[in-house]
Amino acid sequence: MRPYVLVILKTGPRRVPEGDARKVMFAGHFANIERLAKAGKLIVAGPFSDDTDGWRGLFLFAVDDIEEAKQLTATDPVIANGEMVAEYHRWYGSAAAMLIPEIHDRLSPKP
Repeated sequence: MRPYVLVILKTGPRRVPEGDARKVMFAGHFANIERLAKAGKLIVAGPFSDDTDGWRGLFLFAVDDIEEAKQLTATDPVIANGEMVAEYHRWYGSAAAMLIPEIHDRLSPKP
């Protein structure tokens, strides 16, 4: 067992309109996810499907405290642009979750 921080991403106050700026923002979002995963900080990330309560996605960070998770989340363009806001929760779970990124890489189709 080990500590994590679960981040729920919710619809934010400023929707970025369709177009190039939105495409660039989401490209940055996915690049940031990949960067944090490669750094060993982000264990799981993914969207929710059609949630009417505004839940857009989640991050599971392998960090000990919410302050560090806030610093990591602040690097994401969807947060910086107000497209999404983050809600933070301490979570204590299996240390085996740390293996998810490695297993993901082995199972993901290669381009």
